[in-house]
Amino acid sequence: MPQTASIVKRLERARHYFSKPALAWVASIVSVVIISLTEPLVPALLKPLLDQGFQKGNLQLWSIPLALMGLFAVRGLCAFIGQVALARVANRGLFTLRLEMFQRLLDAHPSLFRNQTSSALGNTLVYEVQVGANLLVNALLSLSRDTMTLIALIGYLLFLNWKLSLIVAFLFPAVAWLMKVITKRLYGLTKSNQQATDALAYVVEENALAFREVRLHGAQKSQLQRFEHLGKLMDRIAMKSTVAGSSLTPLTQLMAAAALSAVISVALYQSDQNGTTVGEFVAFVTAMLMLVAPIKHLSEVASPLTRGLAALERGLDLIETTRIEGTGSFTKQRASGHIRLDNVVVQFDSDSPAALNHVDLVIQPGESVALVGASGAGKTTLVNLLPRFIDISSGHIYVDDVNIRDWNIASLRSQFAMVSQQVVVLNDTLANNVALGLPMDLARVTQCLQDANLGAYVAGLGEGIHTTVGHNASQLSGGQRQRLAIARAFFKDAPILILDEATSALDNESERAVQEAMVRLQKGRTTLLIAHRLSTIEHADRIVVMANGKIIEMGTHQELLQLAGAYSALFKIGKLEPIRQ
Repeated sequence: MPQTASIVKRLERARHYFSKPALAWVASIVSVVIISLTEPLVPALLKPLLDQGFQKGNLQLWSIPLALMGLFAVRGLCAFIGQVALARVANRGLFTLRLEMFQRLLDAHPSLFRNQTSSALGNTLVYEVQVGANLLVNALLSLSRDTMTLIALIGYLLFLNWKLSLIVAFLFPAVAWLMKVITKRLYGLTKSNQQATDALAYVVEENALAFREVRLHGAQKSQLQRFEHLGKLMDRIAMKSTVAGSSLTPLTQLMAAAALSAVISVALYQSDQNGTTVGEFVAFVTAMLMLVAPIKHLSEVASPLTRGLAALERGLDLIETTRIEGTGSFTKQRASGHIRLDNVVVQFDSDSPAALNHVDLVIQPGESVALVGASGAGKTTLVNLLPRFIDISSGHIYVDDVNIRDWNIASLRSQFAMVSQQVVVLNDTLANNVALGLPMDLARVTQCLQDANLGAYVAGLGEGIHTTVGHNASQLSGGQRQRLAIARAFFKDAPILILDEATSALDNESERAVQEAMVRLQKGRTTLLIAHRLSTIEHADRIVVMANGKIIEMGTHQELLQLAGAYSALFKIGKLEPIRQ
């Protein structure tokens, strides 16, 4: 566990999010001060009651019960105000932190999503920061309240009997050392628990997405073993955390009992010497016993404070360390669609071969270019370079003779529409999925669905274009999902179109409907197609054949067949699927 300076530094990181609203903090602080300063009044009221309360005719002491009632009424009101005020602080801070985290996710460099699982990111943003915020705010409340209460009670003890107070003073260094040791243990266990939680959530996510494959191959037992192994690991970590956290309170109470025994012994000696009255002794012991509660709370605050900071750190790290996408300043309303790749190299790992190896390619405005090659040839890498979902290692890429690094990234991406094999559909209405990110125009949405050969299906829905498609578009078939993606591309009306295996997993009827829509979509647009079916690529203006990250052939369908090279070989061995009848 970091030392005190490190804790303060980590708290400073969180302060930005939990420093407002100021009025709530003021209300909370005032409430804590009142509660803490009134704590010694309970033993203070007992002293005159015991020393003089049983003398006949002392009517002034009848005011003490009324004073006690008033005291606890004030303390109860302050406790209520303090709790509500701190809840306001925690909720506002949590909202601000989550909003900034999600904004960072939206602007993050694509490498973040290759290095972290969606379940881990979701767990951090939704669950961990909420737990962390609540633990941290409540821990800070306890820390401030109980610290001030200790100061007030110790001051009262010194006022009553400074000699007895010296005995109590020896308790604090021992408790501080104990808290340091156990807190260090808790911090390490919290980090381990976070990692195990991420791994367990990832297993659940994988099995939810791949339930067909798991059941088809009878892999339930092996997946259950994975889950069981991680579950047992979390159980062991949780038990270690419980043992560490629970040991602090009884050890602290044991130290307090030892100090109390010493105080009683010394007080009895002073009483023999006529140095302590009954009321003074009872008031002192009562105040000392009241010290046990704040000491206990302060000893227990180590666990939630540690877990809260550790949980919040993951969110803060996401904001502070996640690399955002670089962007230039060049903007253009609508590009002509001229694309040029000069000596482009992409290498994801220094120990692995280049995904693209010195690629040169020029695509004219309005030209359709099909990329063909075996799996791993570099086709998808190439098209993902253009909207900067992947960054090049060396070389240059130009759109309309402007380096894509000089383009404003939002303006650059507005020039592209993409239809891929894996269509992403949000759990929203058909209309919102088609207009995704653009101003809504219901008439255009309807027309785009017609152009994508999806109009008849939508017309048969009870709510039409306002129908919600469900989680992962569960209500749509594969062909309907592809045509929805095509409708989205129609609506965006971008000058450059990328079609990545858009018909590879469709049946004959769905493929024909998608092909017809794609032909309409390509008109007047620069188009890059990745496909294995002749029905998709044979009418392209040019076919680019790739292998091992390089362009090895280029030409029309007939030219490449006559060349009798790699393309012809792919055709002969059936790697290019014939047109379906």
